[in-house]
Amino acid sequence: MTPSNDPFAALPAPIASALRARGFTELTPVQRAVLEAESTGRDLRVSSQTGSGKTVAIGIALAAHFLEGAGRPGSIVDAGAASPKPEPKTPPRKPRASAARPTALVVVPTRELAAQVQGELKWLYANLRDLRVEVVTGGTSIEGERRALARGPGLIVGTPGRLLDHIRNHAIDCGSIEHVILDEADQMLDMGFREELEGILEQLPESRSSHLVSATFPRAVVSLADRFQKNVLAIEGTRLGVANADIQHIAYSIRRHETYAALVNVLLLAGDSRCLLFVNRRVDATVLAEKLASDGFGAAPFSGELAQAQRTRTLAAFRNGTFNILVSTDVAARGIDVPDISTVVHIDPPRTSDAYIHRSGRTGRAGRTGKSILLVAGPDMRRVTRLLQVARVEVSWQPVPRPEKVEKALEKQARRAMHARLAEAAPSERQLAYARQLLEDRDPVEVVATLLEMSKAKPPREPMALVGLDPFANDRPRKRGARGAGARQAGSSGEKGGGRDFGKRGTNGRSADPSPGRVIRKGRTGFTRFTISWGERTGATPSRLLSHVCRRGGLSSEQVGAIEIASKSSTIDVASDVADAFESRARRPDRRDPGIVIQREERPGRVAGRMAKSGRVPTSSERPPPGPAREQTRSTNPTFTGRPHHLKRKNARRTASR
Repeated sequence: MTPSNDPFAALPAPIASALRARGFTELTPVQRAVLEAESTGRDLRVSSQTGSGKTVAIGIALAAHFLEGAGRPGSIVDAGAASPKPEPKTPPRKPRASAARPTALVVVPTRELAAQVQGELKWLYANLRDLRVEVVTGGTSIEGERRALARGPGLIVGTPGRLLDHIRNHAIDCGSIEHVILDEADQMLDMGFREELEGILEQLPESRSSHLVSATFPRAVVSLADRFQKNVLAIEGTRLGVANADIQHIAYSIRRHETYAALVNVLLLAGDSRCLLFVNRRVDATVLAEKLASDGFGAAPFSGELAQAQRTRTLAAFRNGTFNILVSTDVAARGIDVPDISTVVHIDPPRTSDAYIHRSGRTGRAGRTGKSILLVAGPDMRRVTRLLQVARVEVSWQPVPRPEKVEKALEKQARRAMHARLAEAAPSERQLAYARQLLEDRDPVEVVATLLEMSKAKPPREPMALVGLDPFANDRPRKRGARGAGARQAGSSGEKGGGRDFGKRGTNGRSADPSPGRVIRKGRTGFTRFTISWGERTGATPSRLLSHVCRRGGLSSEQVGAIEIASKSSTIDVASDVADAFESRARRPDRRDPGIVIQREERPGRVAGRMAKSGRVPTSSERPPPGPAREQTRSTNPTFTGRPHHLKRKNARRTASR
């Protein structure tokens, strides 16, 4: 191959060799873009479709840095050694003798994505001698990570909270860092990691390069990028916010109580191919996976509710084909990198166009084609239509597949399989002899018909009957319904909370799902109030409180309502449908902030009345809590950038006087 037609001619030889060994035959547009001369020495802002090779693109961009000798042995810093790089904004304390001295950090939102990025960079840098890539994430042994860091990695991949813990505990010396990459920055902000990201970035030298990578760049991400990036070069492998062109987008109009029936028929059409199903809540992932498994499908849940070891095993089983259906929440799915997922099904519609692009991007990866299927109930029709318009997706609205369509499709699959088998290899003489005997003894038509029936794939269960809605009838939902429970359910993106009813029916024979006529009112209606022992005197701000409760209680920012800050404590309104799950998680001891206590605010007489009915005397844990615990004053006070909440600050003196 001549240099003129070698797709890897512009790459360093070790990187080109690794790509060829991995089976690459060409670079993707975003990977070619980072090789342009103008990208040298610039802070990159990389946007491209999910699955378009952004991680490898950043790896290519950093390759020259590592080939020049950075990140090699000697990355263990001596306790008294001074950093040769410019000092960070906040002067670092004296590092440990075993502190890691990496030259590059990659920050990602989830543990699964961290493991994925580490794996990608390991094979890409396999031919770079002495370059070690380590990963640090929450949910794993911090002592084991410290031992790994002491071995001197040149590049560290980690989640924001755990990276900041290692930096503050002096297991990582930031003075040597020349590059930092924020991968999926939009998701990190949505998960409440702004404070951790700012804490990490403020510890790094001013001279470092800062690169951002994401499929989308909402306003909050651009605001963060503008603060910490300089001499920016925007690289768009695809137009910002545009969905993958290799994905076919299909929407089925359904009645809400027919959601499970529609899903069964869609999965039967998909056959044995890998499918990823999206729901908004953790409990729904578990309930739906169990329901599908009871109907004969190979399905498993995947959400933040699972322990890390169980999540790792589940993802490995999905990759190796132990089961072919994974039911996931949005946050957990950020770490799923399985190239041959053929179908993504949105059980609950995403709340934003960016979320839709991220979800659908789990299929159609690495040049393959895929399907993204939405199950849209009547009350959600308007919102989903607007969402798809913003995402610039051309969607095909179709009638939901009915049993007769599924049966015909299964028959066609069997016939295609038979023709493919005939084309592969000729039957043996023994089989031909038996065939001739069958045709002599029996009617040839009957023989062939019987064999066709036997060859038809045996589905897990029979297709389900349903009515569906006519997608072409332009049947707009009532205004009240559009604002009611249907809109609430579709718009919620949190992982926790009460689940949906997949297939159960009430005593009157109707669906047990909430009525689409219910209305969620503004204010406190639909919210439960909690007291948190963190007030204005000890550094509480709306943004810090929001970040704390989202991290500790497994909430999304949309599930938090009013935040009121008093002198010594604060109150936070949490959506009532997730309040019990939030209370359960918040009751667990918090290693990062052990002094902060979160308790449900009981209405006067509520506990006593409940105990009186049961004949019990309230225990000490059920009596009104004593004064809130105090926490050590915090030194930083990041400004609140504005989120869609009704945030209000109480005057400390006026509150105290009451």
